[in-house]
Amino acid sequence: MNEELMKTVIKKFPGTKWADIAAFQLIENKLCGDWQGSVKCPDKEAETYEKYAADRPQSPKAAEALYNAAWRRAAMIDMYKTDEQPKKAEESKSKALALTQKILSTTSGQGDWAARAQALEFVVKQDVPTYGNSIQ
Repeated sequence: MNEELMKTVIKKFPGTKWADIAAFQLIENKLCGDWQGSVKCPDKEAETYEKYAADRPQSPKAAEALYNAAWRRAAMIDMYKTDEQPKKAEESKSKALALTQKILSTTSGQGDWAARAQALEFVVKQDVPTYGNSIQ
């Protein structure tokens, strides 16, 4: 994506929903793509989405950012279990559930992110894998 166009929108329309959306679009260039089973990428991506939601809580994309972070944290549960790191798997589970709760408590009419958060919360609580060769 052409970052210059998004940065121009942010510069010309600071504090608007358009600037928030442009900033969200810029996250796309920071994503790893293929995680290759490494926890480093989803962790970095989750932190990026969490920072966006913290910096722009009124953004129309805040709930989506929180969901994206929660989904990555949920994927990390299975990655840590595969690496035989149960303590880190539990930490990721706690973070994923906290993020889903944050979505449910702050979402007001932002699409279907509350419903998606509830579904993710259920899957995480039931220890259903969210990453790998699972069938949903």
